Amino acid sequence: LLFVFLLTAMRLRADSTAGMPAPRQNGDLSAVADLARRVVPWLSPNLVLKRISPAQGDDVFELETAGGKLTIRASDAPSAAMGLNWYLKYCCHRSLSHLGNNLVPVELLPELSQPVRRVSRFKYRYCLNYCTFDYTFSFADWKHWEHELDWMALNGVNLALATTGTEAVWQNTLRRIGYSDREIMDYIAGPAYTAWWLMGNFEGWGGPVTQRMIDQQAALQKKIVARMRELGIQPVLQGFFGMVPASLTQKFPTAQIIDQGLWGGFRRPMILLPSDPLFTRLAAIYYEESNKLYGPPRFFGGDLFHEGGKTAAVDVASVAGGMQNAMLRANPEAAWVLQAWKDNPFDALLQGLQRDRILVLDLDGLNWETRKGFNHSPWVWGLINNFGENTGMFGNLKRIASEPPRAFASPYGRMMKGIGAIMEGVNNNPVVYDLLFEMAWHNEPVDIRQWLHGYAEYRYGKTTPELDRAWQLLLETVYSTAGRGESIFCARPSLQVKSVSTWGSTKTGYDPNKLEEAAREFLQPAKELKDVDAYQVDAVDLARQVIANRGLDVYHRMVSAYEAKDKVRFNQAADAFRTLIRDQDTLVGTRREFLLGNWLAEAKGMATTKKEKTLFEKNARMQITYWGPDDTDTVARDYAYKEWSGLLQGFYLPRWEMFIRELNARLDGGTAQEPNYFAFEKKWTEQRNAYPATPSGDPVATALRVFSDASRHSE
Repeated sequence: LLFVFLLTAMRLRADSTAGMPAPRQNGDLSAVADLARRVVPWLSPNLVLKRISPAQGDDVFELETAGGKLTIRASDAPSAAMGLNWYLKYCCHRSLSHLGNNLVPVELLPELSQPVRRVSRFKYRYCLNYCTFDYTFSFADWKHWEHELDWMALNGVNLALATTGTEAVWQNTLRRIGYSDREIMDYIAGPAYTAWWLMGNFEGWGGPVTQRMIDQQAALQKKIVARMRELGIQPVLQGFFGMVPASLTQKFPTAQIIDQGLWGGFRRPMILLPSDPLFTRLAAIYYEESNKLYGPPRFFGGDLFHEGGKTAAVDVASVAGGMQNAMLRANPEAAWVLQAWKDNPFDALLQGLQRDRILVLDLDGLNWETRKGFNHSPWVWGLINNFGENTGMFGNLKRIASEPPRAFASPYGRMMKGIGAIMEGVNNNPVVYDLLFEMAWHNEPVDIRQWLHGYAEYRYGKTTPELDRAWQLLLETVYSTAGRGESIFCARPSLQVKSVSTWGSTKTGYDPNKLEEAAREFLQPAKELKDVDAYQVDAVDLARQVIANRGLDVYHRMVSAYEAKDKVRFNQAADAFRTLIRDQDTLVGTRREFLLGNWLAEAKGMATTKKEKTLFEKNARMQITYWGPDDTDTVARDYAYKEWSGLLQGFYLPRWEMFIRELNARLDGGTAQEPNYFAFEKKWTEQRNAYPATPSGDPVATALRVFSDASRHSE
């Protein structure tokens, strides 16, 4: 009997990993050698990698140079990759980021004046938010993901969310309980909306998707988790936390299924209670299907009652415990990764869990103290920073440089297990994420002014007094405590615009004149740095931020003139406002990172049929505009706004033109009807006109010109 049991277990194990490349072990540093060949082929021939024991249980890397070679000794692959990045940044003055790189070959490898040794007292360096999988990765292919995983590894990440391909798990699960393919497709969300489906906010929106897309995403996920495991990054796969299609009540009318109400105008999926035998059956099928596709993970994600839901009719502790037990049956070593956001996870929910089998992510790093370390649960200090992958320069660098050490030294530091970047979109503010992940290797607060000098040096290959002054001014403005302000250009027009998104604000919160001074200083060494990729994108982004701030001033002048019934002054301000938007469109059109056409090309590139291209492009257009549902009062409208070339000229400017025409008619004594903005927005999402997918113009020269012209236009 024992022999039969072992043979069966071996066969099940083999079935669960069928079709998947055999991953190298976490300690196999050859994956880091491969990473070096991809990212810095000029360095890789002179790289020696050796494994050493952890430093009293903590991850460690050591750097040493001799004879023109770099030797990295490290406790595991993520530590070795972080060591490689450390050498690149602080010795070679080179860097990789999401917005601009500086990876020009270094002919002779610099010698270290003395060996470097760094130890991280944090067990986990976590990355990604559910929303990232749509605001950034909705249509990402393997090339895009390979770059992302290389970036993660170079920043020492060893734990990351991995939800791509969950559609296939759900499809296989629901098929086994009698669902038709059509019923399944009605449940699965479109490619730009899977995050909110998996968080239990809605079902089906943006679909129905195709079988080919499901298969494609499953194949992509197999590559992602295989590469993660090679690089020593543990994937957090989607767990089963009782979320089920609302239609399950029709198929199993006696099952204990709890309605979860609405979220943002959408009907939420329902919750199947663990006390029902159907839960045990469904959970077992779900985990079996997940293991078959992607191999058994240790970490599972999934949140009960995310941003709402109904708990009055349930014993929350008992429900949570039942869901965790299902995970532990799937893997006795499993850990449930929970998002701390607003009131979640409830104290009552935590009380029902085995604390040594959970990990709480403090999404914005603001809850750990008031929640007393989440009742002394293992937790990670995190930072969202970006919402909706909005375009903008923002981030509290001083807080990032000081808060993790303070938290670790607090009464709740004993259970602080890591640091995490939990941004909703990655394509913004690279300085924030560089600093955040580096803090995992510092035991004390960092002198942020000194650190920024080193950052400028490795970001651009060298620094100058002007660049140093610029970054100190950026620290006092956009990278201060009050740096976030939404761009007026992207707001739905009215006479009382206070925000672009429902939960945002157009208030700048710092002195815009200081930011303009930073831009002048930053652009001083333009001639000598104009060919550096990272300098180009930062020059464009900084000039863009200045123009957006000036746009807010011009908007207020436009409103003031209208209220004074001064048509001449109103149209002067309106003309200046239009010009700023057009200049902004031209400016950001010089860089690929700010192109609407690039986003739409990714969406269409993921498709193989006309039907898919239409669906995917509509997903792409909806997400960045009215979002959904098809309701003029949708609260998510413009949540994922972007100051992108094409979107500024083709969407935001026409919307403002409608507003300007209306006010001119009123100034002429007419009774103009308020424009139907929602009808315009929805119609735009249904259009299929093309936008440039390649940049045009010289980024630095355009930044200099537009920055100079903006003063004249805004006066």
